[in-house]
Amino acid sequence: MFAVIFTAVTGDQDPEYGRTVARMRELAFDHYGCLDFIAVTEGKQEIAISYWHREEDIRRWRQDAEHILAQELGRARWYESYKVEVVEVRRRYTHPGEQPAGNY
Repeated sequence: MFAVIFTAVTGDQDPEYGRTVARMRELAFDHYGCLDFIAVTEGKQEIAISYWHREEDIRRWRQDAEHILAQELGRARWYESYKVEVVEVRRRYTHPGEQPAGNY
């Protein structure tokens, strides 16, 4: 399993930002095999973590035409800066009473 960790300093996140994020999540799940997607914003700091079975799915997602447009808008309008890390999950632990949202 792989995870994409997106950390950013936010800029102006207008109403179009919210619509674009919803559409990107929909595409990731419906077309590219995303397993789970969690995002949190605190002040101007944002972190989003998505989980995937295969690194190839992440590559295909990154190259999606709508996603490329969203990335361009993000650089131009919605983020002052950001960093993306793709990592392989080597171990995973859960507490029996707390199950993650996704099925991996």
